[in-house]
Amino acid sequence: MNSQPESAGSRQPVDLVLEGGGVKGIALAGALAVLEDRGFEAQKLAGASAGAIAATLYAAGYSAEELRQELLALDFRSFEDTGWEDRLPLVGKGVSILGDQGIYEGEAFLAWMRALLERKGKRTFGDLIREASGDDLADRYRVQVIASDLSARRLLRLPRDAPLLGIEPDDLDIAWAVRMSMSIPIFFEPVRWQNPRTGEEHLIVDGGVLSNFPVWLFDCDGEPGWPTFGLLLTEPEPRETVAGRVPRAEPEHGGVRALVTYLKSLVSTMLEAHDRLYLEGADYARTIPIGTLGVGTVEFDLSRERSDALYQEGRRAAEEFLASWDFDAYIAAFRRGTPKSRRSQVSGLPDAGPSSPARA
Repeated sequence: MNSQPESAGSRQPVDLVLEGGGVKGIALAGALAVLEDRGFEAQKLAGASAGAIAATLYAAGYSAEELRQELLALDFRSFEDTGWEDRLPLVGKGVSILGDQGIYEGEAFLAWMRALLERKGKRTFGDLIREASGDDLADRYRVQVIASDLSARRLLRLPRDAPLLGIEPDDLDIAWAVRMSMSIPIFFEPVRWQNPRTGEEHLIVDGGVLSNFPVWLFDCDGEPGWPTFGLLLTEPEPRETVAGRVPRAEPEHGGVRALVTYLKSLVSTMLEAHDRLYLEGADYARTIPIGTLGVGTVEFDLSRERSDALYQEGRRAAEEFLASWDFDAYIAAFRRGTPKSRRSQVSGLPDAGPSSPARA
C-alpha cells in the first residue's frame, strides 16, 4: 500500500477538503491529527462552514493538537450572541429572523476567530500565500473558504473570488471570510457586504447552501502529482439517506415557535442534501467518512466528553481509511483516461489547462 511516506523524515503532499457540519467540526481535528502523524503535509485546504474554520486555522499554522485543545476548551454557547429583539417575550426569535434574517449576531464568533488568527500573526489572505504558488489564484493561497452569495446566486471561493466583492484577494480579511462561510441560515445573521467599487450589497451565508463538501475544488485533468482527500462528516455509512442524517423536527402547530422549528429543519435538510449527487455517484475512493455520533450541527451545549468522542472518531476514521489507501491504485482506477474533471461538471468552471499543476 502507498498510504504514507516511506521514511519517517519524509513528507507527502496532499490537498484537503473539509466538509461543514457546525459543532461536529471537532471530528475534523482528529482526522487531521492522524494525517499529520503519518507524514501528510497539506498544500492547499478548502472548506465550508465548520470545515472552513478547521481548514483556515490549520492553514494559519495551528497543529491538529492545537486545534483539538482550542475546540475542546470552547463553549459553543458563547456564539449565541443576540440583539435586543431576541429578548422580547414570546416573539423574540421570530422578530430577529424577520428583521435580521438570523437569530444570533455572529459578532462573538468573529472576535474568537480573529483572536486565534492574530495569535499566529495572520490577518488577511496575503498572510496565507503558498511559497511555491504561481500566478494562478487557485494555487496562490493555502486555503479557500466556501461561501454562498445569495444576491448574485453564486458560489464564492474566497479569496479567489474576492474581486467579485470589490476587494483584492490579498487584502480580504480572513476572519470575515470565515464568518461568511459559517453563517448558517436562520441561526446566524448573514453577512451584508457592500462592494466598495459598485455600491452593490451582497447577502452572504453558509457555504454549505451551495456546496457543503466541494471535494472537486482542486481537481484537474490528467494524472495528479499528489492526492486530494475529502473529510466528510457523516454517519458510519455515507450512503445513508438524507432523512437518516437530519435531526427529526418535533411537530409544532402555529405561532412563532412553529415557524422557527420549521425553518431550522428546512435549513438542516438543505445543508445535508446538497452534495448527495456526488456521494451517490462516486466510489468514495478519496473520502474519509467520519461518524458524528448523533451530534447535531447546532448542538451548542455539547459536553466536553461528547466533543472528545467526536475527536476520537475522527482519528479512527482516518486510520481506517489510510489502512487501505493506495495512491497508485487510485490513479490507475479513476484518473487515467478521464475525459472531464469533476470540477467542471459540478461548478461549470472550465477544466484546468495542461500547464496547471497536477492534483488529484
